[in-house]
Amino acid sequence: MDAVLTVRTLNRAMSERQLLTRRVSMPVEDAVAHLVGMQAQAVRPPYIGLWTRLTEFATEDLAALLLDRRVVRIALMRSTIHLVTARDSLTLRPLLADMLARIVAGQFGRNVAGLDAAELVALATKLVEEEALTFADLGKLLVARWPERDGNALAQTVRNLVPLVQIPPRGLWDNSGPAIHTTLSAWLDHEANDEPSIDEYVLRYLRAFGPASVADIQKWSGLTRLAAVFQRLGSQLRGYRDEQGIRLFDLADATLPDADSEVPVRFLPEFDNVLLSYAKRDRILSEEYRPRVFTSNGIIRSTILVDGFVQGRWRIDMKKDVATLVIEPFIRFPKQIITAATEEGALLLQFAAPEARHHDIRFEPFG
Repeated sequence: MDAVLTVRTLNRAMSERQLLTRRVSMPVEDAVAHLVGMQAQAVRPPYIGLWTRLTEFATEDLAALLLDRRVVRIALMRSTIHLVTARDSLTLRPLLADMLARIVAGQFGRNVAGLDAAELVALATKLVEEEALTFADLGKLLVARWPERDGNALAQTVRNLVPLVQIPPRGLWDNSGPAIHTTLSAWLDHEANDEPSIDEYVLRYLRAFGPASVADIQKWSGLTRLAAVFQRLGSQLRGYRDEQGIRLFDLADATLPDADSEVPVRFLPEFDNVLLSYAKRDRILSEEYRPRVFTSNGIIRSTILVDGFVQGRWRIDMKKDVATLVIEPFIRFPKQIITAATEEGALLLQFAAPEARHHDIRFEPFG
């Protein structure tokens, strides 16, 4: 009979595997690989996400990897932009290709109905490999071939049918530009893996996010029908149940931390994957607080973790030469948490706003 894991046990396992129980000394490229990528709709969140997890992380560390083409920004899980290692991009993109095509067909299929997809892919590939392009410019060039079509629909269709990367300066901390694209193979001078392993993909997810359900990994990836993969992995996995009876899986050799182990105050950036990678988020975010974090227009707010759980939001306001960290607790913080949040917040300001002459921290009641 499967052992039952409490919410706190799941929280501690997630915190440990997401490098949130303590900052670790790990090369940035290895951290990005361990996390199986970081959602990167906005430029700065991956930097803050790495800062909160790693010792001695500097913005230049990640920028150098982008410039050296060792990490890339590309549409992957859930058809959103992710920062992944170059090696992973060559494996993950083929695994997710059918899902990406299905999503774009649902969004723009009516606009491109009857179009020769192979011709669209061939022309777009030629155009972006001749000159890296924004989607607006790519759309204009494609409309010259199909004048009766919508340029944005054409460009967005290409985004999901052709492996496109956003090239620097896009993605640099202090010098980011517009999103301009070329193909993954042209940027890396390497072809994608033509035999990617879905089994390894599932194992890596569990290594970074487990224990988890089939629904959890499907929510994270955008893929469906993964139950057969878990069944095939068999003895490589161990089964559990959560408190509602949902079947969970973990690596057979993985250990679970003590449910009462301490987790420090941590600041998570917007769009952090740890909030987006489970069908059931109660191991980190209560349903009561979900509307305060997930907005109606698709923004996922920056959050503060207290005892491993989301207990507030934060933002940095810049006014002249003063950077103010505004913390909005969802609960009444006891004195020791205020002290811990203030100390961690001071470090965040030093990292995120080093150009400001003055730093300030302010606690504001939510709402």
